[in-house]
Amino acid sequence: MHVVYIYDADIVLENGKKVQTLDISQSLPQYVWDNYDSLMNPADDTQIPCASRLKDIPDFLYHLSQDRLLVERIERKSGDVERILKESKGSWEQACYWLTAHYFGGKTNAFAFELLAKVTPMRIVAKIKDNPFRVEALYMGQAGLLDGDFNDEYPKKLQREYKYLSAAYQLTPMEGHLWKFFRVRPSSFPTLRISQFSDLMSKSSNLFSKMLDAEDAGTVSKLFVVQASEYWQSHYNFDKETERSSKSLGKSLINTIIINAWIPLLYEYGVAHGAEMYKEGAFNLLQQLSPEDNRITRLWESAGIKIGNAAESQSVIQRYTEYCSRKKCLDCQLAFRIMKTKK
Repeated sequence: MHVVYIYDADIVLENGKKVQTLDISQSLPQYVWDNYDSLMNPADDTQIPCASRLKDIPDFLYHLSQDRLLVERIERKSGDVERILKESKGSWEQACYWLTAHYFGGKTNAFAFELLAKVTPMRIVAKIKDNPFRVEALYMGQAGLLDGDFNDEYPKKLQREYKYLSAAYQLTPMEGHLWKFFRVRPSSFPTLRISQFSDLMSKSSNLFSKMLDAEDAGTVSKLFVVQASEYWQSHYNFDKETERSSKSLGKSLINTIIINAWIPLLYEYGVAHGAEMYKEGAFNLLQQLSPEDNRITRLWESAGIKIGNAAESQSVIQRYTEYCSRKKCLDCQLAFRIMKTKK
């Protein structure tokens, strides 16, 4: 059967037989078509086609759709967890270590940071974690950032320590050119982030176990109260002194790591072990964390949507990336409701 909006021509097969045609113009009100057309071809350059009609959506339907999108978002991110778990041969601690490193690097150095974790075994870090200086030397050396000649005594000491560790544990560093400094804010320079990550690993072993035992978002966040070593309080690069300032890990990055690494891990662990308490714990953590502040969340706020926590920010990000930006309005509960509603 051939289904058309307006039956204005016959469809004829090669054998001369007419195909049965269903005209739906009488069954589909004009305002539905107009609503659909306005979503597909908005009059202005808005990136959220239904922005002007969101006020027509009942609260219960909006919140119901948000809950569904949140589940979609976490399940999509579980794909990253599955990839990491497969590489780690089912080790949840290893997966947590690698994923934490990945998001420590931010968007620009995410994969370089993940590689750093992969070439720096946890078992070696565990043996020297009582000496923060040695841990930092290990990570800086494995990052490939201790090559060359330095003027300051601190990087020279790091070099000497890493030379010893490298020989003792037969280590192979990654290539230093993989790190990106260009168009990265100094507070996010790889050197600074690696020092902060070294502090985290010096203070915390068995990160995944600590995550499972955490009672709330506050407890999880406290695990990330770390800062760069003394040298980096007045440096962003080796041999380049700057005005002294505190180099602790920012709240925004802490939330990013918890939202994108730890919560999907916790959720996937609950799925893998049939433990609802961990899946519910993942959603509870999102509701306790501050909402993300980025281009997408600001788009929704400008459309009048209030975002009160990370669960809500994750939902609107999922709606935008998977529906709005792809013009998949027919699959979106809100847009579908709008299409059926007279202006």
